[in-house]
Amino acid sequence: MRLDATARYLQDLSDDDTRDAGLAQMTWVVRRTVIDVHQFPTYLESLDMATWCSAIGSRWAERRVDIGGGSIRSATLWVHLDAATLRPLPTSAEFEHVFAPSAGGRTVSSRLTLGPPPADLELSLWPVRFTDFDVMNHMNNAIAFALVEEVLARRRDLRAPMRVEVEYRSPIDRDVVLRVGGVDTADAGAPDVVGHDGWLIDDQARSQLAFRIRRLPPSP
Repeated sequence: MRLDATARYLQDLSDDDTRDAGLAQMTWVVRRTVIDVHQFPTYLESLDMATWCSAIGSRWAERRVDIGGGSIRSATLWVHLDAATLRPLPTSAEFEHVFAPSAGGRTVSSRLTLGPPPADLELSLWPVRFTDFDVMNHMNNAIAFALVEEVLARRRDLRAPMRVEVEYRSPIDRDVVLRVGGVDTADAGAPDVVGHDGWLIDDQARSQLAFRIRRLPPSP
């Protein structure tokens, strides 16, 4: 199962769970997603999924999703928005009533941690399609994982166990010219820790999203 497909599962399961809780009127956007892949599911494999709220901030919350009994584990930071102004809005009392128990008092920051692109980053055009955009006319966050899959197709050494982090800096609208670039990375002190850092840049030279791929050390 590819990572862009995994991201769509995360979206759909999160939406289903929120609707089941009677909170379909709330508007959310993704700020950050981290996916740990310990083993990729295989063709025709039946998958169980489990989701819960793992932490809450002032205007956002973290949702965990496990797929395949933990072969894939994810944490996504969802920001609650005012549907009219699209500005961050504190979560409701109804949300706290349903989801706070599983968070257990844990809090989460919305601060982004991935750095800016290097000044000499080589960029190539990333064409967008009509199907890349959601009902809010913004690029669907799952498209970021299509960028990741392009890197994985080239970097055959980057395989499970691995971690992929994606941070969304701002919404991407239609008719924006986008370019993608990245750098391969390695940890001199840990030769098994290799990876790739990448960025999607718009026509105003602004980083719209950043992603990081790291191979994880094998489980003991």
